[in-house]
Amino acid sequence: MADNLFFTEEHDLLRQSIREYVQKELDPHAEEWETEGLVPRSVFERMGELGFLGLHFPEEYGGGGGDYFTNIVLLEELARCQTYGVNTGVAVQVGMATPPILAFGTEEQRQKYLVPAIKGEKIACLGITEPGAGSDVSQVSTFAEKVDGGWKVNGNKIFITNGYRADFMTLLARTEKRSGYKGMSIFLVDTDTPGYVVSRKLDKVGQWASDTAEIFFEDMLIGEDALLGEEGRGFYNIMWELQAERLCVAAACVATARDVLDTAIAYAKERVQFGKPVIKNQAVAHRLADLYTQLEAVQALTYQTAWRYDRGEYPVKEISMAKLMATRVAFDAADEAMQLMGGYGYMMEYPVQRAWRDIRIARVGGGTDEIMREIIVNTLGL
Repeated sequence: MADNLFFTEEHDLLRQSIREYVQKELDPHAEEWETEGLVPRSVFERMGELGFLGLHFPEEYGGGGGDYFTNIVLLEELARCQTYGVNTGVAVQVGMATPPILAFGTEEQRQKYLVPAIKGEKIACLGITEPGAGSDVSQVSTFAEKVDGGWKVNGNKIFITNGYRADFMTLLARTEKRSGYKGMSIFLVDTDTPGYVVSRKLDKVGQWASDTAEIFFEDMLIGEDALLGEEGRGFYNIMWELQAERLCVAAACVATARDVLDTAIAYAKERVQFGKPVIKNQAVAHRLADLYTQLEAVQALTYQTAWRYDRGEYPVKEISMAKLMATRVAFDAADEAMQLMGGYGYMMEYPVQRAWRDIRIARVGGGTDEIMREIIVNTLGL
């Protein structure tokens, strides 16, 4: 199998440890967190205590010093949790909001934000999307005006994962009054800053346990030390971060698809219709053969691309292909699993419906299917 080429014994031990944690400490509370619409802060604290929030960060900041595949192991195993909202919240913490701090931050910023995030003492969110700027990041309009001693920020962010109760935001804002991709910068903002307003917690089709919020900035004043990286380089620095995010999404989607298909197959082996198990129906078996073939193909692409990324390459085309294919296969797998289980699959008491609802956003978040295709077309020179 492809994973034997990329995972060591240490990765296998890590996988077993995370899997046991998911089964013992997360799964028993899945229904509770779905109902409450929130994964408790104690989960982040516990994962920080176990070292799961800093697997790929340097040891000097409390991390494990592992390679990129440690992150893939983490998100693949969290995808097995009975509520995908846990995976999403953790993915934002470890793979989206904090890597730019390590890459571009000062030592003071790393100690103030990265270290407590790795420990699970602070929850992070990423502020990019706005009501008028989703896939097209060039339309970001939240503006940070330079004032004496720092910046005054006004604007609006929406669909912010962890946004309802985050301790800080990695914020992308415009610092020059111009259109396009230039003139943006990244800031680290404490959420208790006056003028930082959590407007509302959003009600979603799926991923109920993952809190998602709309945020307003109303004459919010932040210091000069809030600037992360070079002024005006925000777009380019945040686009670098999105590549790792898309790889994480691809890996998690493959794991989710495999898990939901295994559940459906177990059902189809037991369910008898017209005198034989449903799985013995050739139409069903062939469809499953197609899905598993696609899963193996996209997993191989994801692992190979992650291997290149971990060695400092920037394979944007392959990352986009992996994200596009993995998210579509995952949704097809969840949809097929629901179809295979018939009326039972549509009932709220069975987990298949949750996977079907939860995985749909993967084709939107981090870059839509359409954007992935545009990137692929551009990199092919078509």
